[in-house]
Amino acid sequence: MSTPTLHDTEYQAAAERLLAAIERQCDDWLQQGVIDIDTSRAGGLVELEFPGGSKIVVNKQPPLHEIWLAARNGGFHFKYVDGAWRDTRDGAEFFARLSEEASRQGGKALSFLAA
Repeated sequence: MSTPTLHDTEYQAAAERLLAAIERQCDDWLQQGVIDIDTSRAGGLVELEFPGGSKIVVNKQPPLHEIWLAARNGGFHFKYVDGAWRDTRDGAEFFARLSEEASRQGGKALSFLAA
């Protein structure tokens, strides 16, 4: 996989769009009664807490220009490649992976859409 170089400002903008999209989706689910999910944000970190207490944490890693996702099933690192955040190991798209992990932890199909 190619690893294009982003300028710091481009990385920050793309990472902020990603975190904001996660927060928006969780807020929508909560308002629509889809799932009782709590979100909290501290700087470049968003924490999702699911019924039963399991958590997913998504955070920025500015020195590496990566986004990290920590879920019960494991940890994943993503780089911005050709307009999408891609897993550095298998190339999976970030929102597809987040949807899989959230569905697993939430006990129902949950689908995050790319920002």
